[in-house]
Order: sequence, then C-alpha cells, then structure tokens
Amino acid sequence: MYVIPARGGSKGIPGKNIKNLAGKPLLLYTVETARNLADDKDICVSTDSPEIKACAESSGLEVPFLRPSELALDNSGTYEVLLHALSYYQSINRSYSRLVLLQPTSPFRKCSQVKEALQLWDDGVEMVVSVKETKSNPYYVLFEENELGFLENSKKGAFFTRQQCPKVYEYNGAIYVINVKALQRMPLSAFTRKRKFVMDEESSLDIDTPLDWKFAEFLMSERGYEKYSAVGG
Repeated sequence: MYVIPARGGSKGIPGKNIKNLAGKPLLLYTVETARNLADDKDICVSTDSPEIKACAESSGLEVPFLRPSELALDNSGTYEVLLHALSYYQSINRSYSRLVLLQPTSPFRKCSQVKEALQLWDDGVEMVVSVKETKSNPYYVLFEENELGFLENSKKGAFFTRQQCPKVYEYNGAIYVINVKALQRMPLSAFTRKRKFVMDEESSLDIDTPLDWKFAEFLMSERGYEKYSAVGG
C-alpha cells in the first residue's frame, strides 16, 4: 500500500501541493511515481482538500475519501493520518503487511530509489527510511549551551576534522517503508528497528520553504528533471 499525504493548508507556500512546478502540480510528481510502482487500487492520496482531490484525480487516480477535518490541522500527526488510511482500506477488506509513505514535497525522488528501499525491508524491520548524510555533524559543527552558558559540542569526541567524525544521517522525508503491524502498535517516533536507505543530496530535496521552491525550479530548468515524472531515474 502506498500513502501520499497531502494537506490543503500549507502556510509556508500557499497551495503548495497543487502549485505548478515546471508546468505540473507538485503532487503529481509523487502520484506518477506511485503509479509506476503499484496498482491504482493500492495507492491512497489522503487529503482534506477537494482541490487536491480533484488534482490527483486529473491523473486518472481515484481518491476514495476526504480526510476528516480533525486530521488536517497544523498539529495533526502523520501517525494518525496513516492509521486512518489503513482503517479505510480494512473497511473495504484490503489489508497490507507494509505501507510505503511518499510525501509530495520530494519531487526528485526516483522510482529506482523506492525499489531499492523496498529491497531492504523484511518482517524483522519496523521501518526502512530514506536519509542523507547530514552536513551538520553533532561531533563537529553542532553545539549546545552548558549550565555555565558556554557552548560545547553536542556529542563528545576527539575529532579535529570533519572527515574523522562518524557519519551521521538525517531523514530526508522522501521514502518510508513501514511495517503495518508495528505501526498499529506505536507511532513512527517509537520505532527502534529502523534501517537506512541513503540518498544523494539532489534527490533528497524536500520542498518546505519558498527558497526550497526556487531551488527546485532551478534544478528542473538546469537538469531537465521533468523525466522524474516517469519511470526513468
């Protein structure tokens, strides 16, 4: 099962999910990726917005419900949204052992990367999650204020160059392959058996701010990334 969560109330970039990026609504990059990986009956666009629903359906994908308003607030969690989607499909006698969460803010995610992440999943894993190597290494460039008001390294270690530091990763928001049984027991933040899938920085771009959007437009024009709307990549 593939779930694409797309809330209507984006404040940083108004109407972000249906705003055109290189001539196509942002949402449709992820919809097309999912449709190249799964049957339509196994793809769920979870939204509270009739406009987003119509945008998704313009691609030929049916959106069978609108998300309840209480799951469309600024503080609404992904966990509850996923449980709601699972509950709907269970009500129509469809059950799944794994759920693939694809956020529409990652238009540069490649189909091949999703396939590679899926290959890392097995029943003993709670989640395979896409990451990128972080530039803000807590052993080297991140600091916390101590009780005396002085800065000290967030993580202790005798490292004199960035290259000496252990590699540290951050979620990039592009791909989550989730064990459904684990999800039904606890939220994603409580998972302990997580396996990483490392992505390059360009594919990892997550559009959250107007500056992110401008950079995405630049990449589209410079790299011809319209190809990412198809299987290619």
